[in-house]
Amino acid sequence: MSQQNPKLDDLSPLAEPQIAAIVNSFEQLISQSDRAFLIGAGCSKCAGLPLTSELTNFVTAATKGATKEILERLIADFAANAATIEEYISELVDRIAISSRRTEQGAAQSKTVIGGKQFSEEELIRALDEIKGAIAKCIDGRETSIGTHWKFIKAVHRALRTGKQTSSAPVSYLVLNYDSLIEDALALEQLPYSDGFYGGATGWWDASTFKTENLVARVLKVHGSIDWSLFENEVNPRRLRTCLNKSTDIPHETLLIWPAATKYRETERDPFAQIAKIMREVLRPGTNSYTVLTICGYRFGDTHINEELSRALRESKKRLTLLVFTAESKPEGILRIWHDDPNLRDQVRIHAKNGFFHSSDIPSVVDLPWWKFEVLARLLGGER
Repeated sequence: MSQQNPKLDDLSPLAEPQIAAIVNSFEQLISQSDRAFLIGAGCSKCAGLPLTSELTNFVTAATKGATKEILERLIADFAANAATIEEYISELVDRIAISSRRTEQGAAQSKTVIGGKQFSEEELIRALDEIKGAIAKCIDGRETSIGTHWKFIKAVHRALRTGKQTSSAPVSYLVLNYDSLIEDALALEQLPYSDGFYGGATGWWDASTFKTENLVARVLKVHGSIDWSLFENEVNPRRLRTCLNKSTDIPHETLLIWPAATKYRETERDPFAQIAKIMREVLRPGTNSYTVLTICGYRFGDTHINEELSRALRESKKRLTLLVFTAESKPEGILRIWHDDPNLRDQVRIHAKNGFFHSSDIPSVVDLPWWKFEVLARLLGGER
């Protein structure tokens, strides 16, 4: 139990009989099925890393000059919505694509308008690079704690209870964060896994590593990583040790993946298209297979991820179940849509702060801490 904030770590609200039965049921589901985890920014908060909203504020404050102006104009365009830095990056990527296409076609006007002002393709590319650099600085420059992630990995990769057997299929981690906490925890636990790279701290991309024999885990960095870099005239990323990423004698650009529609339309050689393909396979288990996707630390703010999940629920022939852990008091947004859909409700089990929402709802007058990543790690480890 944390000595800093024991109230938040108090598991007693989960001991109420109906709630305790639900905890035992999700443990049973995870242990008897092929397992996948969708890991969002909320899971990195306990390690000392920022939430997406905090990252947005940091980058906005850190940028200067033309980049700051472009970003502020994008923010103004999104004023009616609670957008994040990922949406702003997506918008930049789309605007760059439009400007590039106009230039290639010899259009009279190749610039694009943001907030009433025209910007060239070169200005947008420079702004994108500076924003990605600010993100990397924010994440890579912080001291992090890996204790909770290590505990989580220990719990997932052992029988959840003495005598219970888990699926022999590799666990798939669909990671939306730029940090490497999941990979680091797997390595600390000495578990054979693939994240798509050969090599070590410095490596090269090869999607065939996901098919290596005797893997116990696959890590799919859906939005990329702070240690991914792209060399000139290459399609696939390299992984560079931190000190090399700052080297001036290696011509490269820091590569962070953004939730932009453009990345889903790249060629089959593109690593992000390859990751998306594997992710879709994970979410659509074959005959005689059944997959449980546990979602934690994700606020369902990525339209593309939400669409992937919605399609998978409808196309999986009931062989996919979502265990959702959310800080919301009750289902909202896409969760409400799934919960209210009679064709999907049975496949979506929502563990919210104030209740359990499934085919039969069980509201709670007290806050249930199961939505916290550190609490989930403890529950999966057998603590009550």
